[in-house]
Amino acid sequence: MPVEVTWWGHATCTVEDSGVRVLTDPLFARRLAHLRRRRGAPPPPEAAVADVTLVSHLHADHLHVPSLARLAPGTRVLVPRGASAQVPGLRRLGRLRLTEVAPGDRVRIGDLVVRVVPARHDGRRLPVGPHRSPALGFVVEGEARTYFAGDTGLFPSMAEEVGPVDVALLPVGGWGPYLGEGHLDAGRAAQALARLMPRSAVPVHFGTYWPIGMDAVRPHEFHAPGAEFARLAARYAPGVRVHLLSHGESVRPEVAR
Repeated sequence: MPVEVTWWGHATCTVEDSGVRVLTDPLFARRLAHLRRRRGAPPPPEAAVADVTLVSHLHADHLHVPSLARLAPGTRVLVPRGASAQVPGLRRLGRLRLTEVAPGDRVRIGDLVVRVVPARHDGRRLPVGPHRSPALGFVVEGEARTYFAGDTGLFPSMAEEVGPVDVALLPVGGWGPYLGEGHLDAGRAAQALARLMPRSAVPVHFGTYWPIGMDAVRPHEFHAPGAEFARLAARYAPGVRVHLLSHGESVRPEVAR
């Protein structure tokens, strides 16, 4: 069966490969603190069906305990090393199979191998305090090699650390009018694409959540990143096919045979 990618919004995707359903950074809420979902309905119940869930870092829009609580009992969840100590709410999810991982780890799920790779991002749960949990990316290796970057900035060894991939799920924006250090905007994501050179790419982490009361503040940062990434990718990595998905839309990207 061809590999299929569904984008549910923000950094939440389902990757189906080799009969295994992989869910990334599930966030099913209409509202999270000062953020509200401005585009796309919240994901339907089938979005929470997964054999394994990948959590890239501890920020609440990526490790969202109420969304993890919607997963079926026994679902395998890979979280950054130290997450259980940093996020007490994880301890209430005893019916899930939590596994703490770090860059360099490899985890087999059915016919897939999930390879854990570094990211350049502040992985702390809170904006202050010790930095004890790494931010992660993941490469899902089955019929295809699919890179889920989580949240990351560009870094010199990105291509070497990630390795050859067929599909890249890259963040191209955020949830506010400004992106700080350790993020990819559309331009930096296009540069990352030129380093990785997959066959296909799907832009994520844009156009879903926005701060309440800030609709008129730099609205292009909400609406434009996906299309801007596609435009710049055609310049920097013209051999890569970009799939600009709507919320809930799926694609079967071309992969090497």
